[in-house]
Amino acid sequence: MKPKILTTLPAYTRQLFLADTLAGISVAMVALPLSLAIAIASGADPGKGLITAIVAGFLISLLGGSRVQIGGPTGAFIVVVFGVIAQHGYDGLVLATFMAGLILIAAGVLRLGNLIAYVPEPVINGFTIGIGIIIATSQLPDLFGLAIADLPADFLPKIAALWQARGGMNITAFVIGLVTMVLIVGLRRAAPKFPGLLVAVALTSAIVALALLPVETVFSRFGALPSSLPRPQLPDITVARLKELLPSAFVIAFLAGVESLLSALVADRMIGGSHRPNAEVLAQGAANIGSAFFGGLPATGAIARTATNIRAGGRTPVAGIVHALAILAVMLVAAPLAGYLAMPALAGLLILTAWNMSEPHKWRSHLAARPADVMLLLLTLTLTVLADLAVAIGVGVALGLALRLRRRMGEPADWTPPDR
Repeated sequence: MKPKILTTLPAYTRQLFLADTLAGISVAMVALPLSLAIAIASGADPGKGLITAIVAGFLISLLGGSRVQIGGPTGAFIVVVFGVIAQHGYDGLVLATFMAGLILIAAGVLRLGNLIAYVPEPVINGFTIGIGIIIATSQLPDLFGLAIADLPADFLPKIAALWQARGGMNITAFVIGLVTMVLIVGLRRAAPKFPGLLVAVALTSAIVALALLPVETVFSRFGALPSSLPRPQLPDITVARLKELLPSAFVIAFLAGVESLLSALVADRMIGGSHRPNAEVLAQGAANIGSAFFGGLPATGAIARTATNIRAGGRTPVAGIVHALAILAVMLVAAPLAGYLAMPALAGLLILTAWNMSEPHKWRSHLAARPADVMLLLLTLTLTVLADLAVAIGVGVALGLALRLRRRMGEPADWTPPDR
């Protein structure tokens, strides 16, 4: 359970430091607008996303079991966080995040990190696609500039409310969002190592500000962003509150553990390395406890940001530490500028994030799998969108393990870890 940074530092060189520094700054430019957008979509203050990226991102790289993992707030948590805040308030979310961190540390001490291999891949694919659908639909009001006072949390009532409000569409907002998405895709294809995401969002937001367009911004909706980290503290803890938030804490811990280990597996394939799963789980626990102390959001390893780090040349945990410090520097020096970011631009960014996290290039292979696996994926997806994420995970994992047991009894096992 030794952190990877202790393995890499003895042979660390000046060339590695330069490569890690450049990669860390590049990832920070991607993580900054994404962290703001994820916090907003989660129903939290945008500054909470920056705090999470700084505190949790630093701890995940410092203590983690992967050479190149980048941590912070991710799209997978949006659905859970939004629900916890709506039901228990933001203090409830902070306490649930703290509890999730303790659960993850216990899992790491018990060496449960290797159990990721037993989570059925159709379940992971199903709830990932389902989360993508929920995220994308939650961003439609900002993309179209719709003024909806109380947007329902449930999927079907939300769609109905969006349809009823279609007459109030803001064409200018829609164009800004659409242009942002086109720029992000175009720059990503033309220059994969270039921080095109930040450039696209900043460019369209600058157009809104300079032309005084009737489009909502981060500042106009939320006010000024924080220019420093808050004092560490925790909300009031009572036995009743702990019992009330325990189910949410388990869901947060499960998501953080699964996503971080999947991200580490992807990173291993990209760099030809090998991560330490139990060290990674311990780091996720410490990161979520740290984020809770500073009033941040749940955090985990982020697959997209980790891949960006690798493509930019990052090869040790120092790159992740630089990424966190770079976001902190932006918060201290340039927080007012981030307030000019246009809400439709951030909505476009999150819609693309939802599309990418659903991995559309794998849909054909998903549908070509065994009929039982296809049905398991579709069931998990449906429950995620229409019911509840905890229910979807519980039912999906139970049925998936039952299918695996049945196959083992009837034929030789061909189970493999999830390929992400």
